[in-house]
Amino acid sequence: MDTAQANGWSPDILGPGFEALTLDLRSDDEGPVVATLVRSLPSAPQLRHLRPVARPLDDVDILYIHGWSDYFFQTQLARFFTDRGARFFALDLRKYGRSLRPGQTAGFITDLTEYDEDIEAALTVIKQDLPPGTKPRRLIPMGHSTGGLIWSLWVARHPGAASALILNSPWLEFQLSATVRTAIAPIVNLQASLTPHNAAPNIDFGFYARAQRACADPAQPMVINEAWRPEHTTAVRAAWLKAILVGHATVQAGLDIKVPICVLLSEKFAPPTRWSDQLTRCDTVLVVDEIAKAALKLGQTVTVNRISGAIHDVFLSRRKARADAYRRMEDWFSGVAARPEPGARRAFKLPF
Repeated sequence: MDTAQANGWSPDILGPGFEALTLDLRSDDEGPVVATLVRSLPSAPQLRHLRPVARPLDDVDILYIHGWSDYFFQTQLARFFTDRGARFFALDLRKYGRSLRPGQTAGFITDLTEYDEDIEAALTVIKQDLPPGTKPRRLIPMGHSTGGLIWSLWVARHPGAASALILNSPWLEFQLSATVRTAIAPIVNLQASLTPHNAAPNIDFGFYARAQRACADPAQPMVINEAWRPEHTTAVRAAWLKAILVGHATVQAGLDIKVPICVLLSEKFAPPTRWSDQLTRCDTVLVVDEIAKAALKLGQTVTVNRISGAIHDVFLSRRKARADAYRRMEDWFSGVAARPEPGARRAFKLPF
């Protein structure tokens, strides 16, 4: 048995270079609950005159959290960070993706703080997954969509735990504006208390999944597990929606996060009511202008990047928009998160 397997890590579905670890959590009324940590260890540093070349993120740990009705599968994103020396981890939250168990309601929670247990379990492993005597490392959480909301609230509640924060189209406000959110909240709260598992009608036509396929690079095809990331989004339950609206209201009140925040968004929103090629160049999930405004409520230093031609997950956009997103993130790292030591390698390289 190799060291990874001896420590509980096993080969991941993403193939060579990726390993997964099941994290046992407290059971709930649906039975045993787990989260799953995925890791992509740093690539070997380049050698120059037989000495390792310092890389800008050598002391950084990235922990990524996916969005709603989703799981981690973005191998290029992992490679972007490991090429720069970071350790990259991704967390499939309870009842999502690798962590979904038979009999469970996919994605269901009643309070976003429930995910603190998932995150703390992951961070415990990440800290233990180092040789004795290792110098302190910087944690930079990264979240997509709902994962961006979860991380924003967590970082605000845990000052000093993170060194920076990266948000990829974070779901920081209700799609129909703060005014509509405030108006419907009492109705959602009542329904959540009476019938917490009640599902709202699903009006997803599958256009976002279609747009992702249209944007995929033929040279690097995506392999999606449709049981974990269905064509039509997972049903929205009343108690879950209440938790999301509470999170939105908390953001609207202001989080006062002290560390630098990088937000990446599409330039435009398009309602997914009818298929057209335009849906491959816009966010069809979130009203990005509302998200850009809400992002300014997060903290003192927020950089909002609007990516022309990007879809909801900016790192799954067409090649030109994807490259722009990676370059913007690289520029941001160079300004606020890269190692200050002389000799750190800063030459830009796309992960595709």
